[in-house]
Amino acid sequence: MIELMHGDCLEKMKEIPDGSVDLTVTSPPYDNLRSYNGNNKMWGEDVWKAVLSDLYRVTKDGGVVVWVVADATIKGSETGTSFKQALYFKEMGFNIHDTMIYAKNNVVPLTHNRYEQSFEYMFILSKGRPKTFNPIEDKPNKRAGEIVHGTQYHGDKTKKKTNSGKKIIRKFGRRHNIFYYNNPGDRRRKHPAVFPEQLASDHITSWSNGGDIVLDPFMGSGTTGVACVNLSRSFIGIELDDEYFGIAEQRISDAAEGLD
Repeated sequence: MIELMHGDCLEKMKEIPDGSVDLTVTSPPYDNLRSYNGNNKMWGEDVWKAVLSDLYRVTKDGGVVVWVVADATIKGSETGTSFKQALYFKEMGFNIHDTMIYAKNNVVPLTHNRYEQSFEYMFILSKGRPKTFNPIEDKPNKRAGEIVHGTQYHGDKTKKKTNSGKKIIRKFGRRHNIFYYNNPGDRRRKHPAVFPEQLASDHITSWSNGGDIVLDPFMGSGTTGVACVNLSRSFIGIELDDEYFGIAEQRISDAAEGLD
C-alpha cells in the first residue's frame, strides 16, 4: 500500500487512524537552516509541537519514530531546537529509546571559528518498548573465527576454560549507534535537504517488518517512500510543496515499476 498525500501534514495526518503507524522515518525543517521553497517560514514551536502530538496519536503501541534533525546557528549560538523537540517527545509520552548520530563522510569545509559540523541527530522515539528490532550486523570482528570457551571459577579463585558455552566469533557484529553515510548532495533530487536512501533503508530494516506501515509527514523528494517500496513496507507520505510532491511521486512510481 502506497498513499501519497499532497498538503499540510497537520491537516493530512487527521486522516490517519489512531494507533495505525508502525514506524515514522522523517527529517523535519531545521529552524531556518534551509529554505524549502519558502515553506519553512511556518515551522515555529507551536507547529512542531502540534506535529509531535499527532505523531503520538497515530503511532502504534511499540511503534517507533526516527526523527533526523539538526540546529541552525544564529548569532554565534546553536538554537538547541533539536533537544527541545526530543524533550517534548517525552512530554507526549514517547521514550527517547536512543540518540543516534548520522555522520557525514563528505562534508564541504567552510570558514568559521568552530569545528566543521559533520553530523545530525537521529532521535529514536518509542511508544513504550519497541515491538521490533532487527539489528544491522555489518561491523567486522577483529577476532572473527576464534573459538571462545566458557569459564569455570573455583573456590580458590582460580579459573579454567570449559567446553560449556563454546562458540565461534562471527565475521560481523552489531553496528554501533553512529551511522556513516556519504551526503547525497543538494542537486541530486532538486531538493535542499535529501538524506541518503541507505539511511532510510537502515532504519526501516531496524525498526519494522515486511508489510508494516511507515509514515513520512515531511516526504520531500520521497526518499523514505522509495526505501519502503524496495523493502516491501506500506508507505504514507505527506508533502506540502507542489514541486517536491511531484518529484517524490515520480521517484516512488519508478521504484515500484522497477520491481515489476
